[in-house]
Amino acid sequence: MKAYNKSPAAVLDYIEDYSTYLGGDTISTSTWSGTGGITKNSDSKTTTTTTVWFSGGSAGQNYTWTNRIVTAAGRTEERSIVIRVEQQ
Repeated sequence: MKAYNKSPAAVLDYIEDYSTYLGGDTISTSTWSGTGGITKNSDSKTTTTTTVWFSGGSAGQNYTWTNRIVTAAGRTEERSIVIRVEQQ
């Protein structure tokens, strides 16, 4: 599981690259879900990557978010990230 640091005031994007996993397959759908207390501003996908934008959060807290993709061939994969909010 990947872990990232951000400040409470930062608005940052986080990218998951599935190209190695996919081989010649492509991402059909991408869904992000996770713990409250941090704001998911938006998310998007390409055929091989997913991106999520977060803002806010409370200093000293960790937030776990999971990205679930379904591919054109019907495969399902999930990857989680942890956002550590730290006052900087």
